[in-house]
Amino acid sequence: MAALTLAAAPVAHGSAAEAAFPVTIKVDAARPQGKLEPIWRFFGADEPNYASMKDGRKLLAELGQLGSPPVYFRAHNLLTTGDGTPALKWGSTNAYTEDARGKPIYDWRIVDRIFDTYRERGLRPYAQIGFMPQALSIKPEPYQHEWRPGLPYNKVYTGWAHPPKDYAKWGELVFQWVEHNVERYGRAEVDRWYWEVWNEPNIAYWQATPEEFHKLHDYAVDAVRRALPTARVGGPDTAGGAGGTFLGGFLEHCLRGTNYATGKRGTPIDFLSFHAKGSPKYVDGHVQMGIANQLRTIDGAMAVIASFPELKDKPIVIGESDPEGCAACQGPQLGYRNGTMYSSYTAASFARKHDLAAKHGVNLEGALTWAFEFEDQPYFAGFRALASNGLDLPVLNVFRMFGKMGGRRLAVQSSADPGLEAMMKDGVRGTPDVSALASLEPRKLSVLLWHYHDDDVPGPDAAVELSVSGLPLARGEARLQHYRIDESHSNSFAAWKRMGSPIAPDEKQYAELEAAGKLAQMEAPATVHIDGGQARLPLTLPRQAVSLIVLEW
Repeated sequence: MAALTLAAAPVAHGSAAEAAFPVTIKVDAARPQGKLEPIWRFFGADEPNYASMKDGRKLLAELGQLGSPPVYFRAHNLLTTGDGTPALKWGSTNAYTEDARGKPIYDWRIVDRIFDTYRERGLRPYAQIGFMPQALSIKPEPYQHEWRPGLPYNKVYTGWAHPPKDYAKWGELVFQWVEHNVERYGRAEVDRWYWEVWNEPNIAYWQATPEEFHKLHDYAVDAVRRALPTARVGGPDTAGGAGGTFLGGFLEHCLRGTNYATGKRGTPIDFLSFHAKGSPKYVDGHVQMGIANQLRTIDGAMAVIASFPELKDKPIVIGESDPEGCAACQGPQLGYRNGTMYSSYTAASFARKHDLAAKHGVNLEGALTWAFEFEDQPYFAGFRALASNGLDLPVLNVFRMFGKMGGRRLAVQSSADPGLEAMMKDGVRGTPDVSALASLEPRKLSVLLWHYHDDDVPGPDAAVELSVSGLPLARGEARLQHYRIDESHSNSFAAWKRMGSPIAPDEKQYAELEAAGKLAQMEAPATVHIDGGQARLPLTLPRQAVSLIVLEW
């Protein structure tokens, strides 16, 4: 077995006083476990209008370059009334108003600009049908909220969160919108979008009953299908996974209930969606992540879906899948967002989403990261985001790593994997989670490794002995590339702190930070000798680091 030692630069989360602890990770390329679904390729935000602003356009272009298949983007407020001026947890398109006699006026200019921005950069809409236009709301005042970080969250729920005064007009709005998109982008293109109704209707985003949501959903889905009979429709994007009995009741309605719009039995449903969030806390002067909560939430929702035999093969998109619930909120428990805690959490949690789908025998197609960017805010202001002022954050580089993987998922064994059930019960509070996700494509092996712990405190490095067996190449040379996210690599936030945290970086500093935010390699590509279909790759993995090892032959 050939061996190559991979170098590691020292990072702040390691501790010189503590010796590295040994970890053995084995990847068996002869044991494929089915297709590695690109579940990572979904993103979203509350504020749709940021997409067409300068840093929004820049970030969408980078998302569009992550790889194939294409990235999808979900946004709230695509039908909300207003002039398109963004604010935290707010956006608008003015798609629907009425004249003095109550006649509908449709105006697609702002929402077209948003969708054009996606398509020009290679993304597709995960089109959320909502929220309620002011002229249709049964409670039109107050309408635009005045929430800001620190104020009670329930201030966001204003007139847009209420049912329509006329369901026929609601349905016609949706029909006109979908028909317009078909005319603008073409039937074949819009056929590839996702269409879902509303957001988290089991909590205060919907100021009415579950039954009234079923009615809202039925009218909207009927309208989508009248405009485009082959459109992909789904839902219900519940908060908290199953949302108590809400998800089960919604699925039962779609399968066997009386459709409010058509009077027939059932409502079309092509994909299933729910949300799952972690629960970080601020404990003893540091952030403590709550990965267990997110994994348990996914587990519970998948169990509900699996209980419907008719639905076990339906694609699932976890419509928001994040370390916590509010991208625009602030607080000490959210201090993980700019640095490598977020990136290591993302690597560790996404791998377990695959495991949970396998556990329940369901079809996980996507896990949507509810993070984008907040235009013209202070540098590294602490929002849950992929970039700050056009500077990529470490977490975005995890998705760049995911984009380099594909093919079939491989069996992995790690001596430092806590195990799925233990992580759902207790999180990662004792020994760290050091494990890997691996894939095999023709003439290419990829191994994503992480060193994760719930507590954002220093700890020793992991001395990883990575061994690969069962390679299709029995003997020969392979090209090795090693990508890394840590305090010294792929990390604009750490570089900014080393600069002295400038409030307004000058042009030279900005260019340096921009470069520091890109996915970096640990060293120049090297050559590895493969013997007997095996290779050994020792490496040091600091706490909160993520590495991607790529072998090509």
